[in-house]
Amino acid sequence: MSKRKLRMGMIGGGKDAFIGAIHRIAANMDGQIELVCGALSMHPDVAIESGRMLFLPEDRTYTSYEEMFKAEAQMPADKRMDFVTIVTPNFAHFAPAMLALENGFNVVIEKPVTFTLDEAKQLKKKVEETGLMLLLTHTYSGYPMVKEARELVKAGALGKVRKIYVEYIQGWLSRLSEREGNAQAAWRTDPSKSGKSGCMGDIGTHAAHLAEYISGLKITQLNASLNTVVEGRMLDDDGAVLLRFEDNATGVLTASQIAAGEENALKIRVYGENGSLEWAQMEPNTLILKWLDKPSEILRAGSGYTDRLSSYATHNCRTPGGHPEGYLEAFGNLYRNFALALSAKIEGVEPEKEWLDFPGIEDGVRGMAFIDNVVASNQSNEKWTDYKI
Repeated sequence: MSKRKLRMGMIGGGKDAFIGAIHRIAANMDGQIELVCGALSMHPDVAIESGRMLFLPEDRTYTSYEEMFKAEAQMPADKRMDFVTIVTPNFAHFAPAMLALENGFNVVIEKPVTFTLDEAKQLKKKVEETGLMLLLTHTYSGYPMVKEARELVKAGALGKVRKIYVEYIQGWLSRLSEREGNAQAAWRTDPSKSGKSGCMGDIGTHAAHLAEYISGLKITQLNASLNTVVEGRMLDDDGAVLLRFEDNATGVLTASQIAAGEENALKIRVYGENGSLEWAQMEPNTLILKWLDKPSEILRAGSGYTDRLSSYATHNCRTPGGHPEGYLEAFGNLYRNFALALSAKIEGVEPEKEWLDFPGIEDGVRGMAFIDNVVASNQSNEKWTDYKI
């Protein structure tokens, strides 16, 4: 346990921003972190008003991230922030992340980690050069039963993995919402702000990360088909990808944001020689196991289930069995593990292995590579394209 709270700064996430508030709730959940400063908007008046709303000191409410890093770096060690959380749109990830690392600050960053694969590689090099820590908030890897699924696969419970089906289906972009005043839709469908892919960049990357995280296998080849269904949209809003993984496993990934009526239907099934597992984000406390030669099992999350769940699962459970835990808690688990690992590093002690279980820069590079490879495959006449990084 750390001897003091970690001090967090934030870039973006001001009033009316969606994900900034989620990050603050998650960071605050375990009492390990306090928000001490922020450059909360690119608009100075919004930045200042947002700082007041969050009761930040006036002299630590900044109107640009450059100003924030310069001022914080000059503060005494017992006052300046320990890390910065970057919750801006995709195009505004790389520059503040690089500047943070150059000024000696650890980084938490929204996915995808950067705007381009080349930027992600540069960021990886800088993380390695500085020895600083980076957390990439792939939220779904924070769920206890996702961690249990990974541990079961790693232990060989399913036998050799043969097939992975992962789907992430939403309906919120079924209409041209970006032209109807929806700010989230506006930037996510704008190539200059979101990048070269819409749906696959936004949620397909989550599905790909989940498939690799649970299976322990990396994607080696893919065959992608992207669609832009809503007329007038500039980026893909639907698509499917055939996957080949290490060790001869194959898979299918589907992602869509035009499936009217769907909310956040992320689901994964992993099939091995001896059995399979199934997990769905909208029923996250449940992991279904199906066996070749015995009845199916339903595993449930719960902090007291230390005799039947892995340490990785129970370490990330917060409530007794049957008490719902969801998105905010999964987000909180990422922040807690990052905070515990960073505090251990600051204090010069060995972290527990469970604390180190959070996505980092390598996951960020692979996420950007997924986007590049999917877009390249969609544009190619080749049936299969090698997965390049």
